[in-house]
Amino acid sequence: MSQKIVYPTSGVCSQAIVIELDGEVIKSVEFIGGCQGNTKGVAALAAGMKVDEVIARLKGIDCGRKGTSCPDQLARALRKISNQE
Repeated sequence: MSQKIVYPTSGVCSQAIVIELDGEVIKSVEFIGGCQGNTKGVAALAAGMKVDEVIARLKGIDCGRKGTSCPDQLARALRKISNQE
């Protein structure tokens, strides 16, 4: 059974991330706003991957000394959704 979650981002150019999960697998990711090429690339790479693997790969990535990035925000969203915070 799949679930769709909207996660409001903080500290980055995108405003939100729409994540669709099928159990522990990411079905799709859509960033609202942000650098379109980069966010579409991250979304395409994350699709089909397990949540834990995406978190491990993206957590802590920084964008211009902001302390976060769109990929990091995706990792944070997935941690919150999977209660790993």
